Amino acid sequence: MTSHALKSATPASTWRNPVALLIIVWAVLGAAYHETAAAMFATWMRSDTYAHAVLVPPIVLWLVWRRRAALLQTHPRPWPLMLLPITAAALLWLVGDLVVANSAAQLAFTAMVVLAVPLVLGRQLTTEILFPLAFSFFAVSLGDSLTPQLMQWTADFTVAALRASGVPVYREGLQFVIPSGSWSVVEACSGIRYLMASFMVGSLFAYLNYQSTYRRVVFMAVSIAMPIVANWVRAYIIVMLGHLSNNEIATGADHLVYGWVFFGIVIMAMFFIGARWSEPEPVPGASPRSTGPAAATAPIQAMQTPYAAAWPALLIGLVIVLAPRAVTLRLNEQATNAAVALSLPPVLANGWAASEPALSDWRPKFSGGSAQATQTYSGPAGRIAVHVIYYRNQDETRKLVTSTNVLVGSDDRQWNPIRQGSAVVNLPGGDLSVRTADLLAAGNAERAQLKVWQFYWVGGQLTSSDVAAKLYSAWQRLGGQGDESAAIMVVALEGPTPDVEQRLSAFLRANLGALSQRLQAVSHSRR
Repeated sequence: MTSHALKSATPASTWRNPVALLIIVWAVLGAAYHETAAAMFATWMRSDTYAHAVLVPPIVLWLVWRRRAALLQTHPRPWPLMLLPITAAALLWLVGDLVVANSAAQLAFTAMVVLAVPLVLGRQLTTEILFPLAFSFFAVSLGDSLTPQLMQWTADFTVAALRASGVPVYREGLQFVIPSGSWSVVEACSGIRYLMASFMVGSLFAYLNYQSTYRRVVFMAVSIAMPIVANWVRAYIIVMLGHLSNNEIATGADHLVYGWVFFGIVIMAMFFIGARWSEPEPVPGASPRSTGPAAATAPIQAMQTPYAAAWPALLIGLVIVLAPRAVTLRLNEQATNAAVALSLPPVLANGWAASEPALSDWRPKFSGGSAQATQTYSGPAGRIAVHVIYYRNQDETRKLVTSTNVLVGSDDRQWNPIRQGSAVVNLPGGDLSVRTADLLAAGNAERAQLKVWQFYWVGGQLTSSDVAAKLYSAWQRLGGQGDESAAIMVVALEGPTPDVEQRLSAFLRANLGALSQRLQAVSHSRR
């Protein structure tokens, strides 16, 4: 090989075309999925839980820049095998968009952006920046589904710690009363924002300070467990401060400030302790390499390999990532703006008929419904209330299945969920699984207690599963039937005799078919 040929195969010329192709792929992805990207950014701006994600892009760029010396020793080549995970990510985005699952769509979009790197630049380079690429997924808004469980754990620990401290506690669900006042665990008390922030910075700390995989994994695990336990302790301390100060401190907005101060102290302590086992980073490019003739020839041949081989894989990849977007655009064209006219029948089978007054003033906290209907019925088995929230043309701000749609909001002071579970109802057409909840009215006098059975109606399919409801909705949309769906709650008052479940079962066996037919008629009105 001549010296002229060697000079022409410089790192700059080797990287020029691959980097340009990667930028083109990213530009196409950004243009095609700009709505998903905009939704991610909007979440960062409006949500305290994911505000830290705005730092992810600059951190990723900085982490890649730190590896620039090692990257210049690699030789970009296309990796067509990445078309398989890219196809999976594209399908995930399609499903996420069809069922209005924002987290799934954002996860899939981020995966396509990340997978474009090994597709265009190859496996060798990807190995060098594997952590920065994985760190990119902290930009995705994942974790809202953990909030209810975290709230439950916080309440469990706080009540147990108060009792261990000699403070008498009366608890109802997420609300509890101590001699100095009443407290409740709300979304802000779940600690989800502490968990998300701690896991992100803990992962970054582990990558920068440790070299062994074992130490990195251990520290990342600690960064998950620590904020959960610290949030429990924080909640207990705040309640005790309020109790001991006769509710003079830590009972208003200041308890949020105390929480962040406490969290900051714990984080700093975690980093201080973790730094004791830090490992020095090896000098970039100092790893032993073969210096024989074969080793000298291989890089030259790699640099001389024409990059034209990347075009077939890139074209196939672009078709794969654009196909789901084309499908959803086509389906959106079939959407209707027809208003939903929803009403429940005044007369049902087996002697059930609408009656006054209403069974109770409780209403489910479901937002964004296209229409709602509530009716109380009287029949042979007593009085039953039916609540229906109907959804059409769902989007990220209004949808059937979301963590914010609950029977009782955490800020509700009129009703309190004290038990939750499930039940199976034997119906003429087969068994139906329902979610169950016992709601207790607030007050010191004799209080009403409701038994609520909840399930979904999705295009004629009945289920109590969030996942099944989303999958039914996706299949329905793919069939051109829209996203017609509804949440149904049947409610009965708990009485002196334990027959409330028999009353609800009798009502559903007699009238669920008629209610489904009414919803089916509403669904047909979209055409």
